[in-house]
Amino acid sequence: MKFVADLHIHSKFSRATSRNMVLDSLAPWAKVKGISLLATGDFTHPEWLFLMKEKLEPMGNGFLRLKNGAAALEAPPFKGLPVLSRDIAFILSSELSFIYSKGGKVRKIHVMLLAPDFESVERVNSRLQAVGNLVSDGRPILGLDVRLFCRMVADTAPRCVVIPAHIWTPWFSLFGANSGFDAIEECFEEMTPSIFALETGLSSDPPMNRRLSALDRFTLVSNSDAHSPSKIGREANVFDTEFSYRGLIDALRTNDPSKFLSTVEFFPEEGKYHFDGHRKCGIVSSPRESLKTADLCPKCGKRLTIGVLHRVEELADREPGEGRPGGVPFKNLIPLNEIIAEAVGKTAESQGVWDLYFRFIREFGDEHAILTEVPVADLARLSPDRIAAAVDRVRKGQVRIIPGHDGEYGAIRIFGEEAEADSSPSQLSLF
Repeated sequence: MKFVADLHIHSKFSRATSRNMVLDSLAPWAKVKGISLLATGDFTHPEWLFLMKEKLEPMGNGFLRLKNGAAALEAPPFKGLPVLSRDIAFILSSELSFIYSKGGKVRKIHVMLLAPDFESVERVNSRLQAVGNLVSDGRPILGLDVRLFCRMVADTAPRCVVIPAHIWTPWFSLFGANSGFDAIEECFEEMTPSIFALETGLSSDPPMNRRLSALDRFTLVSNSDAHSPSKIGREANVFDTEFSYRGLIDALRTNDPSKFLSTVEFFPEEGKYHFDGHRKCGIVSSPRESLKTADLCPKCGKRLTIGVLHRVEELADREPGEGRPGGVPFKNLIPLNEIIAEAVGKTAESQGVWDLYFRFIREFGDEHAILTEVPVADLARLSPDRIAAAVDRVRKGQVRIIPGHDGEYGAIRIFGEEAEADSSPSQLSLF
């Protein structure tokens, strides 16, 4: 079965998340986005776990579904959308933050955890309660070496899967410039063989990761890490395998392109930490430019926030464009509401943009299909303005982006003098 999966989101119980990150909102948004399998997020939080048990039921394949089906989904802006008749499944998931000292340095590592059933979740949570406070945040902060956590999971719930999250983010990740490691083995030691997949994060894409030959044996996954429902699916994974927990994990473990078809990626330049920078001083810097100032802000003299591209350059043993052949394909896309906003000259969260967005959903089914499959000529029938042309340009990579830096997303330009001047359909250019 072919399906699109987003394996990393958060609930309303995580910090800095929308109050609408609840199951009755997540389900219709997943359908609109074209997601068939969606992470629950935050299963370590007791109240969220209680709500999940109240509202979800096992499907018999390691996934869950809403007990009330589509009954709670008939509300604006979803009312009457044909896509609501589709099925949506959930997979138990959580993200955990580990802060500890190792090798004379404070480490801050985030990992995802996937689970096949509530029983496994209960066993993991029972052990974690002795380590830290699971109530304060949907993404708990634990003072435990992540290596020991992996050992605990292997002993307590062996069918659960640990995946290092957004592995290049400067502040909280496996390879983060500020608190990460230089090699996976340094972090996980004897538990390294239990790690078979890595989440690339919004500010990197597969070609950047494949510049490290040490990552060749790992499956690269991409997920939204959504904190609000409309962000679901901005990065995702496309599978063609048995629709079950076992089938999913097998596809991830084997990295078989016949089962793991592709990933949906941000243009990495749009991510919040792609370039180096100092937001307070308005400084955006490429790795080469940062080297000229010894990684210091040229305005205030403080250390720049070192971005993902810089960190990749530090650890890479291959040149850009080099990498192991035969990997899982990927597509760089921009969320549909952002494309519409650029085409009509409005902000991405404006009501006018969302009205147009749901016109397209009503006509063509879901966002993933619109961005990847629906012929441009068909889109143009509904859109006499520049929206269809904008989708076409995004598919061809004919966009320009002011790179994200120091926690600020990159700015996209699909049209305009600079973007129009780029006639190469396969090249992404930067300001």
